[in-house]
Amino acid sequence: MRTTRSRRRRRTALALLTVLGLVAVVSTASAYYLGRRLVAPIERIDGVFAGLEDRPSKPTTGPAAKAINILLLGTDRRSDEPTTGDLARAAAWVPGAQRSDAMLLVHIDGDREGATVVSLPRDSWVEVPGHGHTKINAAYSYGGPSLAVATVEELTGVRIDHLAVIDWDGIRALTDELGGVTVTVPETVHDSARDVTWTAGEHRLTGQAALDYVGQRFGLPGGDLDRASRQQNFLRTLMVDTLGRLQDSGPWGVYELLGVMTRHLSIDSGWSTKDMARLAWSLRDLDESAVSFLTVPVAGLGWEGPQSVVHLDLVAGRRLWEAVRADRLAPWLRANPQARLGETVR
Repeated sequence: MRTTRSRRRRRTALALLTVLGLVAVVSTASAYYLGRRLVAPIERIDGVFAGLEDRPSKPTTGPAAKAINILLLGTDRRSDEPTTGDLARAAAWVPGAQRSDAMLLVHIDGDREGATVVSLPRDSWVEVPGHGHTKINAAYSYGGPSLAVATVEELTGVRIDHLAVIDWDGIRALTDELGGVTVTVPETVHDSARDVTWTAGEHRLTGQAALDYVGQRFGLPGGDLDRASRQQNFLRTLMVDTLGRLQDSGPWGVYELLGVMTRHLSIDSGWSTKDMARLAWSLRDLDESAVSFLTVPVAGLGWEGPQSVVHLDLVAGRRLWEAVRADRLAPWLRANPQARLGETVR
C-alpha cells in the first residue's frame, strides 16, 4: 500500500510539472544533474517583466511568501516555422500577428501540498493596460508577453513570478511525439468552423485532432467556456495518460519525456535552472487530490458591439484572487466545489 501511494504521489508531482514543461526527479543529486540537462535547451524570452509598473506586491511573510504563480500561454501564431521551444526559428511574438489562444494561471502553494490551475477564457472582457476594454487574448497581440502579464496582474492583483509559452504547432508536435492522448466526448457535437464531427465516446487524439479538440467553440453550448474546459481537460488527460505509462520507467524515462516537453516550450529568461530543479524537488510528495483545475468565475456570455465575449463575475472573482494572493485556495475550493473541472467535459 505504501509503495502504491508513493508512486501515485510521485506521478502527480510529475504531472503538474508536465504542464509547466519543467524538470522532475527522485533525488537531490539527480535534481541538479537532470535540471541542467533538461532546462538548457528551453527557449528563453527576454524582458518579460522589464518596465512593468505598479505591479502587485509579493507577500514577504507567511506561507504565501513561498507560493509561486506561473502564467501559461498557448498562442495561435500562424507561422511556417516553430515560434516556441528550442526548435523555434520564428519570433514568438510579432505585433498584431497572434493572440493568446489559452491562458492559465498556475498557483503552487507555499507549502507545496497543493496546486491550482485557473483558466482565463480567451474571450474574457477585461481592461488591457493602455488599450481600454477588450478581449483578454488581445493583450498578447498588442504588447506580447509583457502586456499579457500586466493584464493578468491588473485583473487579479496576483503577482506573476514566471511565464511559459507554447504555440499550437508545439502542442500538435508534442502530442504526436507522446503517442497521442485519449479523451472522452460525452455526446456527439459538430464543429461548423472546422467541419469536424465529434461522436460520443473515446477518441485517441493525435496532433491535429488535439488542435481540433482544444480549439472548438462552435457547436458547444458554452462556446468559449466549453473551449476553456476542453483545454484544461486535454492538459489533465495528457498528464495522467502519459505519466501513467511511465510510472515504472524510473527517472531516465521521465528524463526522456521531459526532454520532449522542453523542445516545444519557451519560458522567461529569469527562471534559472537551479530554481526549476528546486521547485521540482519540492513537489515530490504532492498528492493527486490536491491538484485542482477550474475556470475563473463567469457572469455569462454576451456581446460588446459585434464581438461575442465572456463577462467575468468580478465579485466572485475577487474572492478567488484574494484566496490566491493569501495562498488559501483550499478553503475557497471547499466553499466552491462547483468551480472544479468535472470528470465530464463537452
